[in-house]
This record gives sequence, structure tokens and C-alpha cells, in this order.
Amino acid sequence: MDTSKHILGSFSASLEKLRNDVLMMASLTERNLRSAMQGLFHRDSDLCNFAIADDEGIDQLEKQVDQDGIELLLRFQPVASDLRRVIATMKLCGNLERIADQAVNIARRARKLNQVPLLQDTHRLELMFDNAIGIFKDSIKAFIEGDVELALSIKARDKTLDESNQEIANLLTERMTEAPDRIADFLNLLLIARHLERVGDHSKNIAEDAVYAASAQDIRHPNPSRAA
Repeated sequence: MDTSKHILGSFSASLEKLRNDVLMMASLTERNLRSAMQGLFHRDSDLCNFAIADDEGIDQLEKQVDQDGIELLLRFQPVASDLRRVIATMKLCGNLERIADQAVNIARRARKLNQVPLLQDTHRLELMFDNAIGIFKDSIKAFIEGDVELALSIKARDKTLDESNQEIANLLTERMTEAPDRIADFLNLLLIARHLERVGDHSKNIAEDAVYAASAQDIRHPNPSRAA
């Protein structure tokens, strides 16, 4: 009996299950992030509550992926590209959980803002949110499809998101001096922008892992230039 084909099939099935769990986790994370931000933009605290409550399911999926990934490594002892795929998938899972945590943070701050008069500057976060969710979705797409070119494009887009966050922080700091009675509200809005910036950071991490999984390149820390 040829067991090699059976073992290979079992490994492929186990890796596919791991991949599907991560895809489910990514879908839930995106939904929670959208719910939190729509809760802010539409002043709908029910959406905020949904994002907070649904985070537990994402945490459980993270635990399941970690458990299955370790079992897969121990059982099949993969090497080369297979080993990279498993390790990168487990790392992706951790970044997804952190993005989901940012969604919870946004939802909690949005819920506070929904209890006070609307800040007109809230709409300034719409473009930043669109960019953050776009970076997130493309980082997942790059990972799943092994698209190195798309993954490499994420870094520059994350830098633009960082710049947007700084611009909004400067603006809202100025608003605080103009309306000192609403400093706490402006601070919550400023921190929501910061949470979106962190979504970009974690998405960049996913993109880096996508490059590693597809091509074995570690682009996290470029070699420093040497003095002549």
C-alpha cells in the first residue's frame, strides 16, 4: 500500500482546513471593523455593541487555528514551502486578532461619541477608513493568492495611512483649543483614527508574511545601508 499519497492528501486537507478557518476569521474581522465604523458614522450604538460582542468568536477561532497549526506541524513535520505556509498562516491569525481588537476599541469609543452632540469632524475619518479597509482586504488577498506584487504595494499605502492619521491628529488637537469643553470627545475621535492607523500596521504585517510564504523573502527588516 502506497501511504505517501494518503499522507500527502491528509496534509493538504489539514492545511486547507487551516486556510478556511483563517478566511472565516478574516471575514468576521472585516465585518466587525465595518460595524464599528458604521456605528460611528451613523451614530448607531447597536452596531457598536455587535462589534464588541462578536469579538469572542474571533478569539475562539484564533485559538483553534493555533491548536490546529501546532498539531499539523507535529504530525506532518512539513519542510520548505509547506512549512512557510503553515507558519505564515498562524502569524496571520495573530494579526487578524489584533485588528479585531482595534475594531472593539473603535466601537467602544464610537459608543461614547454617540452619547454626545455630533462632532462635525467625524466625517474626516471616512476616507481614512476606506483606505484602511482597502489595505486590509488586499493584504488578505495577497496572502491567499500568493500575490507578491500586491503584497509589496501595501507598505507605501500604509505610509499614506500614517500620514492621514498625523494630519487628523493635528487638526483635532487644534479643535481642542477652540472648544476646550469637548476635549474628551475630540480625544476619542483622535484615538479612533489611531486605531485605524494600527489596522494598517497589522495589515502590512500580513503582507510581509504573504511575501515570505510565497517567495521565502523576509522583507520585515531591510538591510541597513553600510557606510562607504
